[in-house]
Amino acid sequence: MTYAPERLHAEVAYVAYHFHWTREEILDLDHHERRRWVREIAQINTRMNEGG
Repeated sequence: MTYAPERLHAEVAYVAYHFHWTREEILDLDHHERRRWVREIAQINTRMNEGG
């Protein structure tokens, strides 16, 4: 099973933007770990937007 290039680019951009990690550092993560970081960032953003 392959991973859609558009989705991969979106994840890399999202993590890089928020954590300032390099493209290489993000691509070195396996799929599940990268998705976990995406979820963690989303939760941080939600809390911040809610004033918490």
